[in-house]
Amino acid sequence: MENLVGTIVGINGPVIKGKNMAKFKMREMVMVGAKKLIGEIIALEKDLATIQVYEESSGLKVGEDIFSTGMPLSLKLGPGIIGNIFDGIERPLNKINEISYGFIKEGIGLISIDEKKEWFVNITCKEGDILQEGDVYGEIQETNIINHRLMVPPGIKGRVIKVKQSGLYNIEEKVVTLKDGEREHELSLYQIWPVRTPRPIKKRKILSKPLVTGQRILDVFFPIAKGGTVAIPGGFGTGKTMTQHQLAKWSDADIIVYIGCGERGNEMTEVLEEFPKLIDPKTNTSLMNRTVLIANTSDMPVAAREASIYTGITIAEYFRDMGYDVAIMADSTSRWAEALREISGRLEEMPAEEGYPAYLPSRIAEFYERAGYVENLNSTEGSVTVIGAVSPAGADFSEPVTQNTKRFVSAFLGLDKKLAYARHYPAINWLSSYSGYTQMLKEWYEENVSLDIMDLRSKMLKILFEENKLQEIVKLVGEDVLPDDQRLILEAAKILKVGFLQQNAYHDIDTYVPLEKQYKMLKTIELFYDKAYECVKMGVPISKIRQGEIFGEMIKMKYNISNDDLSGFKNIEEKISSYYEELMKKYRQ
Repeated sequence: MENLVGTIVGINGPVIKGKNMAKFKMREMVMVGAKKLIGEIIALEKDLATIQVYEESSGLKVGEDIFSTGMPLSLKLGPGIIGNIFDGIERPLNKINEISYGFIKEGIGLISIDEKKEWFVNITCKEGDILQEGDVYGEIQETNIINHRLMVPPGIKGRVIKVKQSGLYNIEEKVVTLKDGEREHELSLYQIWPVRTPRPIKKRKILSKPLVTGQRILDVFFPIAKGGTVAIPGGFGTGKTMTQHQLAKWSDADIIVYIGCGERGNEMTEVLEEFPKLIDPKTNTSLMNRTVLIANTSDMPVAAREASIYTGITIAEYFRDMGYDVAIMADSTSRWAEALREISGRLEEMPAEEGYPAYLPSRIAEFYERAGYVENLNSTEGSVTVIGAVSPAGADFSEPVTQNTKRFVSAFLGLDKKLAYARHYPAINWLSSYSGYTQMLKEWYEENVSLDIMDLRSKMLKILFEENKLQEIVKLVGEDVLPDDQRLILEAAKILKVGFLQQNAYHDIDTYVPLEKQYKMLKTIELFYDKAYECVKMGVPISKIRQGEIFGEMIKMKYNISNDDLSGFKNIEEKISSYYEELMKKYRQ
């Protein structure tokens, strides 16, 4: 390939202008200056190019050279990704820390997954086999739960003409050679893929399975589908990071990709310190055995923050292609949008609303549309579920990032400042949140939980909506003026909010709740409401219906009843039935 060299003619922070660039390409990755800083061409007009630099650009001078790499910004995808911590362009932070302790030194280059480490490769093909794109030619047990499948890269096929024995190899070793006509393709243990290009699939499938999270308000009220898109908007201190931590720890995805794009360093530090200590409930080993962390905090280069989202989704698609269900936690897409805004400002583009670039909606759409439940090229099925936190300033959901995100996601979990300040976590507002997956997942819930679970959900939501309306009256004239059937709605809503919707992430039993227990909890609350409603209709005063011991047991059943032994619900149900039937008997007489 021709060695192309341009020259720096202008520097504006992370944005560099270069001339003699006519033979370079749009979106090409380049090396800038004597330190060979990594950059990407984002605008090209005749021989003048605009480059965004993914590293600290101080010290660059006009007149330094710009070198071509001949390829777009791409990732090395292979064994060594799981359990690793990368920056926004997939450079391992542990390795960088060894090179320059505490800071990311400029000009480190495109280091990526470990090239020297040897992996035991079980070769699964033989000479004479015909392999198509996506077919598996070898397997590596990367962690105790992740079997890393080596796949023929997209666009390559052929007959196996050379194959090595199963054994120990580093990622650069050529283990299989394919012949396609006159061309030969040597396959190593990794493939390279451009981050801004979605990886190809055979076809998209209908979303039909939930991402079970163990969080009651999500699993029952606002379910998330595997392959779905979710936004979690909320102001400062409302629990976005906490909610995403819970989803990362407890959701039944096979692999978690956690992207810290632009959040404060201490929040990412908490993730880095906490995740290796957490025990995965599926395997009783470290959660890091199925987690990839991408850290590009607010003090790291702004252009790399913009790239970190694409790095995360590309890694997720790679593992999806192996047949895994992957969940992405992007914390937070607002910081990513701010990176777009800063680069746009440096380019002197015409700003749209609140200074964001006019192409903000299309960039958000590009990201979320890479989610999905798919049939892969190798006929396996996999999914990428995208869960993006949004951080609107002052919890103002009318700002551009929240509004444009809302257009492209199917589940919206709005975090509420009032709930958070009242110590109600997760602070998801049941009035403003919604899930578009309820009908899609109805059949699964009826088959796997109970036939009446969706009717039960509707009934409980109706109580909460009615209670919200009644609270407006209560604020004006007090609760005493309400008839007893409406006061009963207030009592039932209190039990629902405190006993069911409020969940303690730090409690051994309450941090994760299986679906069967969630259903039993709601059935208990429904039994109370139905029995109490019968009493109200018979003229029993609400003061008699408010039975302290029963109310206390319903609120504490989330702590007092084990997730493994649900027999305790029978005792509570018997108490409810016997108390209210006795009450009705007295009033009949």
